Amino acid sequence: MAGQVPDFEATLRTNTGKGAARQARRDGLVPGVVYGGGEDPIAINVPFNVLFKKLKAGRFLSTLFNLKVEGHDDVRVICRNVQRDVVKDLPTHLDFMRLKRTTKINLFIGVEFTGEDACPGLKKGGILTVVRPEVELVVTAGDIPENITVDLSGLEVGDTITINSVDLPAGAKATIDRDFVIANIQAPSTLASDDEDEGEEVAADEVPAENVEE
Repeated sequence: MAGQVPDFEATLRTNTGKGAARQARRDGLVPGVVYGGGEDPIAINVPFNVLFKKLKAGRFLSTLFNLKVEGHDDVRVICRNVQRDVVKDLPTHLDFMRLKRTTKINLFIGVEFTGEDACPGLKKGGILTVVRPEVELVVTAGDIPENITVDLSGLEVGDTITINSVDLPAGAKATIDRDFVIANIQAPSTLASDDEDEGEEVAADEVPAENVEE
């Protein structure tokens, strides 16, 4: 099932050029352009505060948006460039690219864990340590998976879940070309402490008698 694509609202910018862009910035807007997809480019304005929050949230350049502009059909876009002020480092211009449903793009997809009730390692007190709560995948714009599902059934303490052990959504592929860790089941801290204490006792027993003080 495709994941929900967040809306991104913008207004049509009727005037173009440096003067219109400067006026937009004075009005609390960030000018931008939408191009590609076999259609003519259009000039838009985006509220600065809305854009700033999305930039602070992270991964703006790898997030697919449903662009809504009055008078135009909704279209899926991805931001290809954010120009910033060289002094203040604030956004001054945006470039959005339209995407066809068959376009391949890189997106971060969240990882969902199931089968906790059938996981022996967790029942023994093991702790699920998530290394990658999201994984970057190459996906099709028209068929974005809602998540990556990892089944914990049958896993024991010390087991590791890697990308190669997970069934990825149809048509999706990891951007990293190696087997990397997503999560693991670690021993509970009390068990780890007991193992350390046992190791110290064994080490003491192995000390030669002549080296033991009377």
